[in-house]
Amino acid sequence: MITREQIDAAWQTVRTTLLEQRVPSGHWEGELSSSALSTATAVVALSFSGPKYQHLIQSGLDWLIQNQNSDGGWGDTTKSFSNISTTMLCYAAFKRNPHPASGAAMAQCEQWLSSYGSTPEELAEAIRARYGKDRTFSVPILMMAALANLISWREVPRLPFELAALPSSWYRFARLPVVSYALPALIAIGQTVQAHRGSWNPISSTIRWWCRNRTLRKLRTIQPTSGGYLEATPLTSFVVMSLASLPYRTTDSEAVMAAGLQFLEDSVRPDGSWPIDTNLAIWVTTLSVNALAAGNDLPTETERAPLFDWIADQQTRTRHPYTDADPGGWGWTDFSGSVPDADDTPGAWLALMNLDANRGVEAIARPEWLLNLQNTDGGWPTFCRGWGTLPFDRSGADLTAHAIRALNRYCQLQPNSPHASRMKRAVERGFRYLARQQAADGSWLPLWFGNQHAPDDINPVYGTSRVLACYLEADGTTDPAYQRGVAFLMKFQNSDGGWGGAANTPSTVEETALALDVLVRAVPTEHPTIQNGYQYLLQQIAEESWTTPSPIGFYFAKLWYFEKMYPLVYVSTAIGRLRILMQSSSTVPG
Repeated sequence: MITREQIDAAWQTVRTTLLEQRVPSGHWEGELSSSALSTATAVVALSFSGPKYQHLIQSGLDWLIQNQNSDGGWGDTTKSFSNISTTMLCYAAFKRNPHPASGAAMAQCEQWLSSYGSTPEELAEAIRARYGKDRTFSVPILMMAALANLISWREVPRLPFELAALPSSWYRFARLPVVSYALPALIAIGQTVQAHRGSWNPISSTIRWWCRNRTLRKLRTIQPTSGGYLEATPLTSFVVMSLASLPYRTTDSEAVMAAGLQFLEDSVRPDGSWPIDTNLAIWVTTLSVNALAAGNDLPTETERAPLFDWIADQQTRTRHPYTDADPGGWGWTDFSGSVPDADDTPGAWLALMNLDANRGVEAIARPEWLLNLQNTDGGWPTFCRGWGTLPFDRSGADLTAHAIRALNRYCQLQPNSPHASRMKRAVERGFRYLARQQAADGSWLPLWFGNQHAPDDINPVYGTSRVLACYLEADGTTDPAYQRGVAFLMKFQNSDGGWGGAANTPSTVEETALALDVLVRAVPTEHPTIQNGYQYLLQQIAEESWTTPSPIGFYFAKLWYFEKMYPLVYVSTAIGRLRILMQSSSTVPG
């Protein structure tokens, strides 16, 4: 049996490590993994801009050679399995930028790609097949391959960039073939494909000619001051290379390219690589605060005040030019490319209320923001209400659970709020959505996290853990859906005591901690499942391997990443939960 002394010692270790990651201003920034996909796209974008960036191109290619997988392909991170998308982009980067040391790497890469086809047409079809009807990422990959002369432009589907000339409020009715966050790609890549492929239809050609400058003007309008769309290297790189390859230039396209190139220059790492995004500062800060709150051991009041103010200051104060979102939400980073969403906003609510209950409620200046985002199906999407069924625009179980937790906590602290009755109705609708989304085995599937070892890269352990947390905090433990979810997590514990993302997947500290966060509140602490799970975490802490992150995060378009803060916040949360239970119970020895 785990003793109280063991957990107290573990808590001191994880809490100290977590607090040490703060930047001088008192919040957390974290560190995203370097990305082969980001590096390849940045290299190609820079290659259109003359000799000025040649040193960055060469260092990027050097990094790619050093981080090629042993099978000849590339994965999204240095810990990821090779995949057709990233490997094709890396191949294109080398084809466009000959490198004196790339011969062996290219031979291995070509051998790896041959398993998907021996002709350009077969490789293009493999890319299209991976993403299905969603063109958000397949078209940019194919466009970059065409720019490197790997495939014909006939293999690159058109994008209706002219639809971006419509008012923003009409987008959800336009049935765009890309998701909401890909509007810059729709405009830039759509024009590039049109320029290289042309059109036999004079009517569509005329419409697109008429919309060309209008949409480029919009592209400039929605570009953040940092120059990076969504602070994302791949998206920004795709836009830059698209505009640079056009046979025409405008004042707006020149301005967009200049700002995009500056973003790429500013965001390159010393080793020559690029991450997928600048950082997740708001997200990891709110996760860290909520982890410390789970252990009832927040920083001192003196430290809490500036932290509270920093989170509160990140709330959007104006209508967002990118997604047309109302003021009042939070995004994932404090950089200008961030977009308010339905995962970071609940996280910020909970963190503010954990830091100071009364001030926290007051700081949530527009609680209706989260309410207005709820879809008609009762769930919450990421960015835009009513955008449909494309990946990352539809409602998600993990997002919905997070929103329910935030709304429920708000109502507990402010039961007489004028928003309380509407919040309660929204929570009821949210739970009905979750009940419909539960799989037959009792699990829920998340939108923004995965597991590369699991079938179809799905991570039901993450999704189920996040949903069960909202049932626990809303006194929903008698609900049969909750009980089936608990049974699912109990069933798929590995023999080493940990959990992976699904059945028969390697254990990670992140997924083990996520499962224990809810199970330790669902079953007695002396239960073997709890004891074995915490023994797994304690062993990782003792071996000092618990801070090593795993690639469980999905970025846009199923792009993998890992974040060094994830194991720290999730393990701290799980250890803190047990610590509090041990302090209030005499049933556990020690």
